[in-house]
Amino acid sequence: MTTHLRQSAPAQARQRYRDGLVAPTSGWAAGFTQANLVALPQEWAFDMLLFGQRNPRPVPLLDVTDAGATGTVLAPGADLRSDLPRYRVWRDGELVDEPPDVTALWRDDLVTFLIGCSFSFETALLDAGVPVRNIEQGRNVSMYRTNVDCRPAGRLSGPLVVSMRPVPAAQVVTAVQVTGRMPQVHGAPVHVGAPEALGIADLSTPDYGDPVDVQEGDVPVFWACGVTPQAALMASRPPFAITHAPGHMLVTDVPDSVYRQP
Repeated sequence: MTTHLRQSAPAQARQRYRDGLVAPTSGWAAGFTQANLVALPQEWAFDMLLFGQRNPRPVPLLDVTDAGATGTVLAPGADLRSDLPRYRVWRDGELVDEPPDVTALWRDDLVTFLIGCSFSFETALLDAGVPVRNIEQGRNVSMYRTNVDCRPAGRLSGPLVVSMRPVPAAQVVTAVQVTGRMPQVHGAPVHVGAPEALGIADLSTPDYGDPVDVQEGDVPVFWACGVTPQAALMASRPPFAITHAPGHMLVTDVPDSVYRQP
């Protein structure tokens, strides 16, 4: 990630994606909140709202739009149909496409949920001197389905998904403290070390994203992840949905500091 991209304004980043650039958003527009996206038919919207309320660690809701809306108060002027670098299209719980634009697929009955993203606390980690290996290595963050079930909500249920960042052992406490002050973007880790306790057999084969190299002295640290609703879509099989592709977020105009507690 070049300094130019890290220092780009959110609107500049969104314009690059609208113009066709496809790239993970980790490290882009440093200091501004990023958001996961889930758009569901209105008849499923209450289930999704309840799923977020019952599972606030993986699904911290930042905004919920009116049916058919294509914008959000988190990024005035942004178009939710085109301003993410890559989307996923789901039919009956099956992934059918990963386009860079979903304008032609948007429907008047879609309610969009924008969910806090752990990319938003990466700047805080860096400011605290904690290395972020996925940024260092120019890779998407590693994400894994776990053996931990979320609390069901109506027709929605599924496993917890976590993101993993290797952290030097001496800085784990700092990473916990820094991210714990940002609960609306997943907050403190849900697990430290021992990936097998989460049902993760091999860190080198993530379910989503890229494998990130663990350096000598690093400890794997796991945070709840906003890809969790996608696992719920696979398990619960609503007739239609649009989501972000893992690691390809909406870059908002909201400074990370808004969601950072003293």
